[in-house]
Amino acid sequence: MLQVSTWRSWFVAAAAAATTLLAQAQNPSPMAGSSISQDANQRADGTMNQQVTYANAAQKGPRIIVLPGQIKSNNATFLHHISVNNIADFAELELSRANFTIVERTNLGPLLQEMELAYNMGDPAQARRAFQKGKLSTTKWVVKFDILKAEQVATASSGFDGGALSSIIGIFGRGSTAAHAGATVAGSVRTQGDAGVWVIGMRYKIIDANTTEQVAQGYIEEKMETGKKSTSIFGVSTGASGQLTLDSLVQHLVQKNVIEIDAKYK
Repeated sequence: MLQVSTWRSWFVAAAAAATTLLAQAQNPSPMAGSSISQDANQRADGTMNQQVTYANAAQKGPRIIVLPGQIKSNNATFLHHISVNNIADFAELELSRANFTIVERTNLGPLLQEMELAYNMGDPAQARRAFQKGKLSTTKWVVKFDILKAEQVATASSGFDGGALSSIIGIFGRGSTAAHAGATVAGSVRTQGDAGVWVIGMRYKIIDANTTEQVAQGYIEEKMETGKKSTSIFGVSTGASGQLTLDSLVQHLVQKNVIEIDAKYK
């Protein structure tokens, strides 16, 4: 009986060791499993985009083409992370989930630029020529998503430097061992916190594929907050930062616009 118990204990220990090794193989971070890692992962989970349910997804939508829109903002940070093709990719993904029939841009080949020019100029004759070349006559709409606003509109910061407090303690407690210790600790304290808020606005346009006339449009704005904090006391430092990434926010804006398109224009 003792031998069975011993083998059972060994088996449990071996299984636990194997699980630990597997977890380490999947996550090679030396901080994996620590409280710092758990905090970072919780913050990361909050930035992940969530799929939405489209009310009319069971109803088949018309055949459409998503053309790259425009980014009206000149914000260098935004332009570094987001391109019009990123936005169009998100739009194709979400409109497909809403059960619209999507003509993939990659299948348009050299026609893409010709079609963009036609719809940007509102030239129905050129649009028809493009459709005749590509045999896309059954396409009903062309949809575009534009960024009209992408700016960091507010910032705030706060901090504490213990140097001044250390000097005061030293002055009033001169000669005291306790005061000296207190001044040393106070002088080591540093805290810093920064926060910023972005406002990003996206417009969609639905254009009749044959006439190039605008069928509908809508606009949605969202806020995104970025932040970080750090604390150092007597040589021990802690810090944290987190934000919803720009591409996640852009996809969220696309989702909200597609919810409206799905509800109103199927």
